[in-house]
Amino acid sequence: MKQPSAKLLISISNLWFDYFNSHDLEQLLSLYHDEALHYSPKLKIRMPETSGLIKGKAALREWWKDSFSRLPSLQYEMLRLTPFENRVFMEYIRHVDGEDDLQVGEVLEVENGLIVASRVYHS
Repeated sequence: MKQPSAKLLISISNLWFDYFNSHDLEQLLSLYHDEALHYSPKLKIRMPETSGLIKGKAALREWWKDSFSRLPSLQYEMLRLTPFENRVFMEYIRHVDGEDDLQVGEVLEVENGLIVASRVYHS
């Protein structure tokens, strides 16, 4: 498998932020493989039965649809993108009105131009 270029990884990441911050669910999902995996500590809290891991666009759609509905002011401020091999490490600040800002790290794993896995890290 050919490794994606750093330019492609940065491009996907920038689109990811644009679509996420505009709450454009379908465009955001278009960046993902149909069977993509997503891990998040927030999933562990809100949906303990998942152990923090969901699989596939349908699960991602429900997760983000709920998030955008519950948190209409949700925005991510990108701090840094670090591409390496087939991954990009994204550092950003999570902003939600009425909540403390949260510093987040997230890794997107990309194959054939689509995100196949994402992992979120924060305290």
